[in-house]
Amino acid sequence: MGRGAQSLARVAVIVRAGAAPMWWPGLLAAAIGALVPGLTGRRIGLLTGAALFLVTMAVVALARGGRYAALARGATRAGRTDFLQDRAVTARNWRRGHRWWLLGAFLAAVASACVLPGAGGLLLAGAGAGLWAKAVRIGQWERRDDALYWVRTDRVERGRPAGKQIEAYRTTGPVAGDAAPGGARRSR
Repeated sequence: MGRGAQSLARVAVIVRAGAAPMWWPGLLAAAIGALVPGLTGRRIGLLTGAALFLVTMAVVALARGGRYAALARGATRAGRTDFLQDRAVTARNWRRGHRWWLLGAFLAAVASACVLPGAGGLLLAGAGAGLWAKAVRIGQWERRDDALYWVRTDRVERGRPAGKQIEAYRTTGPVAGDAAPGGARRSR
């Protein structure tokens, strides 16, 4: 990279990168948990899991929403020399950095079936659904502002695009990069 160039990753892609690795293993853990009678019984476990799914989804989707909005309002234009990271690279980096946490969460969700069948898996799936909803909301902001939000890759700590070390987002036009608003794959 040239002098003053920085590597930038899409905010919505970072947020969305954790959705699928939490959603599918969460549903699998819930299905495995539904096969185990558990201490409380399947009905209570699955009803508790459904409530946990809804609460977790809402909490994750709304968490730090004000911080994301403030960073989006204060966004500056990306420079010509800035390097825009591909969607696949951003998602792969997030998943590699969180693979042990995701494995531990899956194992804990399966193990929780001994007490509340299916509840741990639905909790994990709710976190994935909340991340997806947050990415969709960021995509709505991007469509509204006709700009895509990016963050410096050296500032993203532990996959948090709205952490304390993030001072501002960068923006580009809506056709930059290889991901659509909200972090989904761009249709060809």
